[in-house]
Amino acid sequence: MTSRTRRSLFLVVVFLVSCGIAGAFLDRNVGAQTASDQSTLRDSLKQFTNVYSVVEQNYAEPMTKDRIDSAIYDGAIPDMLHVLDPHSNFYDPKAFAEMREEQSGKYYGVGMQIMPLGDKIVVDIPFVGTPSYKAGIHPGDVILAINGKPINGVGPDGKTLKRATTLDVATQLKGPKGTPVDVTMGREGVPQPLVFHLIRAEIPRTSVDLAFNIQPGVGYIHIKDFAEEATGHEVTNALQAMGPIHGLIIDLRGNPGGLLSEAVSVSGDFLQKGQVIVSQRGRAFPPITYRATRGEQGRDYPIVILVNRGTASAAEIVSGALQDHDRALIAGETTFGKGLVQTVYPLSDSTALALTTYHYYTPSGRLIQRNYTGVSMYDYFFNPADRPHSDANREVKLTDSGRAVYGGGGITPDVKVDTPKSNHFQDVLLDQFAFFNFANHYRSNHNITKDFQVDDSVIKDFEAFLTSKQIPWTQQDIDGVRGWIDMSIKSELFTSVFGQEEGLKIRAAWDPMIGKAVTLLPQAQALENAAQKAIAMKASAAAAVTR
Repeated sequence: MTSRTRRSLFLVVVFLVSCGIAGAFLDRNVGAQTASDQSTLRDSLKQFTNVYSVVEQNYAEPMTKDRIDSAIYDGAIPDMLHVLDPHSNFYDPKAFAEMREEQSGKYYGVGMQIMPLGDKIVVDIPFVGTPSYKAGIHPGDVILAINGKPINGVGPDGKTLKRATTLDVATQLKGPKGTPVDVTMGREGVPQPLVFHLIRAEIPRTSVDLAFNIQPGVGYIHIKDFAEEATGHEVTNALQAMGPIHGLIIDLRGNPGGLLSEAVSVSGDFLQKGQVIVSQRGRAFPPITYRATRGEQGRDYPIVILVNRGTASAAEIVSGALQDHDRALIAGETTFGKGLVQTVYPLSDSTALALTTYHYYTPSGRLIQRNYTGVSMYDYFFNPADRPHSDANREVKLTDSGRAVYGGGGITPDVKVDTPKSNHFQDVLLDQFAFFNFANHYRSNHNITKDFQVDDSVIKDFEAFLTSKQIPWTQQDIDGVRGWIDMSIKSELFTSVFGQEEGLKIRAAWDPMIGKAVTLLPQAQALENAAQKAIAMKASAAAAVTR
């Protein structure tokens, strides 16, 4: 057995032993491991090392470092954890570093989002206020070289062209704060490459990427995730910046969650002081209940929360808390149903184990987690077919006003609003990046101002552009989704010229689900009124008993 193999095997054994130690630690409140349990663990470790040794010595192909790492980090350890539940996970050194960076809400680099486009790597968005944005980098700029070295070079055989991935490029653009990096770009309409001299800086990752008054007196906030020491402050600041409003739309569609502390902070902005937000219950630890500590601070306007199948975890905590207290009306689709709490245990070699230790429950006692027994990992994450189609067999709880709500399968909306379905022509335009490419082409030949509107002449240019790119279309195709096309062109142009926020505003103003949410504000107000009346009646009854 080679030294490399011994080291890899050692890491696996350390991981398994660490799991055993963690298990013993978790068992401290339910009894120490028995001699039989310890013997079973030793036998399991021996069995694993025996299998590993046979594979290393006899597998048909050489056990290279990459193959060994893949077998361990992508196979043995994840598969073992996924037998337990879909969310217990192992982080190798790279994944652990990325997780910490994502949760911290910041990194050091130049501040641009990049993407592959054909055989090129292009700028998708330069973030406002970052070195890339200040230097004048545009969406659609093609990255040609970094520090004078072409991103696509000769392969190991000296003949084939090695294609850089977005990860390759992103890694080169990141670096210590204050360090320089030169980026060479190609731009449509500019004959010579452009060289940008950038100084890396701290790039904050905001959780609230859009907040504005979508109508007079109606605020709109889109929260894309819940990041460390960021989301709660960002929501509070966004509400203050809006000024006086009489209604609020909180958009949690596609929000995958994040940190519990930030979900508690956001929920506390809208609940009365002392109201329960969420509770954690697990086998080895005492239950923990989180309550609102600040109170709603006069924010008594109605709230509608938009959710969909991509709304998960911390976003479901916020939705469930405000729904149970009748503080918000939930509209959209049934959420993902991720109510398992992972505790992260750092292990050796800069790795970590994220182990499920609790379940989340809403204030009424609903379990957020949906069933995963007998469901494949693929179906659990990507196929909603196993989600309950009726509430007949689900647990029933009551909100503050006595409304029935259902647990064990995500957060069920009070008003079902389906995500608009695209047709084939729309899918083709999106797959071909038609609007992104057209915006960069159109911008190079036109001066775009804030009063720009998509008129028939712009549509004629768009049709000619589709033809030049051999993207098939008919007049019926264009006319059938004209409003969507107008919005998409304007949004991409405003993103390119004025920044991402302006482009997102165009999309939000058009979005039919947001428009529906605005019409539901009176219904949300009625819910809150009913809850306040119920709470007042309970307080009055309690006071009468104590007299």
